[in-house]
Amino acid sequence: MKNIKFLLYIFLIAIVSSCIPNKDLVYLQNKKGTEHSVEIDQAFSKPYKVQVNDILNVSIKALDQRLVEMFNPSSSQGQQQGQLMMSQNGLYFNGFTVDDHGNIRVPVLGEVNVLGFTVDEIRQTIEKRLSDEYFKTEARLFVNVKLAGLRYTINGEIGSPGTNILYQDSATIMEAIANSGDITITGNRKKVQIIRKMPHGYETHYLDLTDSEAIKSPYFYIQPNDYIYIKPLPQKSWGTGTTGMQTVGTIITALSLITTTILLSRNL
Repeated sequence: MKNIKFLLYIFLIAIVSSCIPNKDLVYLQNKKGTEHSVEIDQAFSKPYKVQVNDILNVSIKALDQRLVEMFNPSSSQGQQQGQLMMSQNGLYFNGFTVDDHGNIRVPVLGEVNVLGFTVDEIRQTIEKRLSDEYFKTEARLFVNVKLAGLRYTINGEIGSPGTNILYQDSATIMEAIANSGDITITGNRKKVQIIRKMPHGYETHYLDLTDSEAIKSPYFYIQPNDYIYIKPLPQKSWGTGTTGMQTVGTIITALSLITTTILLSRNL
């Protein structure tokens, strides 16, 4: 009888400790227990400043497009090349990569320093140089500068690990995770690691994505070349199952084996 009670006690402990609670799976919960909206500081969503190895897409237009063809390296390669520009390989070969000195090489204009500037500041710089050095106001220049997508790498307990690109001006870590197949049930949503490249080196930060306060963090918005790592929960290494039914099945199997072993040892 004592052995049965002991086994039942072990059984209950194992169920409680090995199952993954629902609160560890739900994103952006209101943990303060009150109904409130979370305000985001404007400083957290300020424009991104270009860094070394970023890729920019620069296009220049005018009333007479022939006047600016020389500034657009792919403008004369047809519609097929234009479609290639939308692919990752096309952006790499036809975009403007920021070199180690913080410059991009624009046709005719030559070296243009862009390090530490926003895309809007870069647009104004290129537009001003073209107007001052090559064109008059009547040319009606239209310069468009964009980051060649938000490139990030995500690894660990995620549906589709790897390097992805989001073709938009800004994106949150939630969008990056959704774009990569969501965090698996054994992924630790409370301690998502973000490694970010900064001018002075790399910084590491952790986000608790089960807490709605996470949206106040400057790391809630991803930046180009972010590395996101989803750590596994302890339940994965225990191997008892991730849901209640899986855990019960595993433990019943183990208890059956133990009981059988005890009975056989008594009969010997």
